[in-house]
Amino acid sequence: MRTFQIYFYFLASSIMSQMQYRASLLMLSLGQLMVTGIEFAVVLALFYRFESLLDWSLPEVALFYGFIHVVFAISDALSRGFDMMPLLIKMGELDRMMLRPVSVLVQIASREFTIRRVGRLIQGLVVGIWAWHTLGIPFSAQHLLLIFWAGLSAFLLFQAILILQATLCFWTTESIELGNLFTYGGVETVQFPITIYPVAIQKFFLLIIPLGGVSYFPLVYLLGRDNFLGWPPWVAWFTPLAGVVFWLIAVAVFQAGLRSYASSGS
Repeated sequence: MRTFQIYFYFLASSIMSQMQYRASLLMLSLGQLMVTGIEFAVVLALFYRFESLLDWSLPEVALFYGFIHVVFAISDALSRGFDMMPLLIKMGELDRMMLRPVSVLVQIASREFTIRRVGRLIQGLVVGIWAWHTLGIPFSAQHLLLIFWAGLSAFLLFQAILILQATLCFWTTESIELGNLFTYGGVETVQFPITIYPVAIQKFFLLIIPLGGVSYFPLVYLLGRDNFLGWPPWVAWFTPLAGVVFWLIAVAVFQAGLRSYASSGS
């Protein structure tokens, strides 16, 4: 409980510091909203031209789009500290963190709460709610529990990718942009149903970076479709476990890297 209290205290401090420049924060948030709005406009143009994507309708694709953008907005806002890992190492801040009686992982995770990501969050919520309403999906306890479970798992998976990217900095100092391929690139991929892609890409996002597993199966279950790639429908409740397992592995790898860290010599 003490760790959680410290975590939320750091987040509150970050929010208060950003609120000192409210005009700048508002413009940055609106910029995020406009950029993501343009992205969905491209999806609308795609359906205006072709009417359907294989056998997927616009509201069905919009549900995938809204879900993954909401989750990524929250994860990106709460995990910004891991992107700052190169600076923490080079400026010697990580060395100071290791001397404090608080988990280094918690200190990094709570270093900055990026409020401007609310633009992406709002846009994803609007699209997702519109899709949910248009498709007539009931707001039952079962459906809400499944979407929350899938969202939590996807959040942990995105954060795990950022943690692994930060872990590499123990040996490389500078961040390797490979992580962006699986975060921003992953968002661009799984904002559509994975069945539209070749089998190799489907397997990659189901077995290697399981973004497809934590989003595709639960959403197909909500849609009431029989597109479970040969699996029974109840698998939708178990595939989100992949995000939890991936996060636990990433944390273990980070702790191993931290034990081998010998300072940058800055």
